[in-house]
Amino acid sequence: MGFPQERPRRLRQSPALRRLVRQTQLSPSDLVLPLFVREGAGEPVPIPTMPGVVQHSRASLRVAAREAVAAGVGALMLFGVPATRDATGSGLDDPDGILNVGLADLREQVGDDAVIMADLCLDEFTDHGHCGVLDDVGRVDNDATLERYAAGALVQATSGAHVLGLSGMMDGQVGHVRRALDGAGRQDTLILAYAAKYASAFYGPFRDAVESTLVGDRSTYQQDPGNAREALREVRLDLAEGADLVMVKPALPYLDVLRQVADSVDVPVAAYQVSGEYAMIEAAAAAGMIERERAVLESLTSIRRAGAQVVLTYWALEAARWLG
Repeated sequence: MGFPQERPRRLRQSPALRRLVRQTQLSPSDLVLPLFVREGAGEPVPIPTMPGVVQHSRASLRVAAREAVAAGVGALMLFGVPATRDATGSGLDDPDGILNVGLADLREQVGDDAVIMADLCLDEFTDHGHCGVLDDVGRVDNDATLERYAAGALVQATSGAHVLGLSGMMDGQVGHVRRALDGAGRQDTLILAYAAKYASAFYGPFRDAVESTLVGDRSTYQQDPGNAREALREVRLDLAEGADLVMVKPALPYLDVLRQVADSVDVPVAAYQVSGEYAMIEAAAAAGMIERERAVLESLTSIRRAGAQVVLTYWALEAARWLG
């Protein structure tokens, strides 16, 4: 009876040896913590479909930012929850709107100790819940929406954002915003393009978090889940227009796309572990089906292994503390 000539198990004998030869390392600085700030909130408001996640008051937002920086989290991505909405999403470019004052609060609180990212989209601010303005027959008007994004970009940059997250999936959005920023002397403001953002069922809890008013879906502008080559086309277009980083969203259902994007570009690649991914693991852990900490870290490692240099996750603070 023969014995094996190759013994890969030799490399797995001890925790120290496994750490030494580990190919994919997960670090707190890789992680981005999404945060929600709610207009008029006097204290944090729990989000039932996202256990452990809250809509922050302006005061608690500052506390959360301090904690994240202390734990070594690399960046903070801010979303606003306004008290009122309208057809054009005027809260996006209102200097006194909740997202923009929240950005100013974060910049005052953390300075340059963490990267401050802003969600540059209209869906949180429109009364119809779409990511753009609508035309006379109720369709999202791509080019009119670009003008709204440009206006929002200038206010977000002025409010303190280092990075603008263009998540609306409008054609030409990166180039239009880049020209607006450069024309206003904001050449140093970065653009994170949500280049491959899919029309996904995994966004459900997020829509509770921002109290979305969406009727219908976003399949006419977000990508079809069956398409992968289209993602590479979107990435190429966004890079040609001036994107500094590109994003794949969601993360876990699209690891194959993430790998293809990472192999095809020479800029940092991000992936967003979205609310539905978070909720599934939380629900399974609460039911005693899986070990929560191990499952969280394994899922984050899989996203890094697939090619993401930057990972947006609602577990960023906890994971950073676990990683120490």
